[in-house]
Amino acid sequence: MDQALDKQWMVVQFGPHTSIATVLHVRAACSHVKNAPPMPLPAQHSVVNMMYDVRFDTTNASLADMSRLQTCLSQFKAVQGVNPESTGDEGS
Repeated sequence: MDQALDKQWMVVQFGPHTSIATVLHVRAACSHVKNAPPMPLPAQHSVVNMMYDVRFDTTNASLADMSRLQTCLSQFKAVQGVNPESTGDEGS
């Protein structure tokens, strides 16, 4: 159970008129970062789901890995921000 409390991820925020194709392109382009794989996509690929559910699992990522992920994501104009989250943040 303690392992579930140690999960960390980065949530990608996209601009308001970003297409699903662009979201998928960004996700794929940054999926190579060591120890920060993309998390599964929602079952329904609606614009709303895709805009808010692109996440990268950073549970095992070093600071350097997270920096590489942020650098990769920052190359895309559609990316408006990246927020780190963890299971400990849910109650806040």
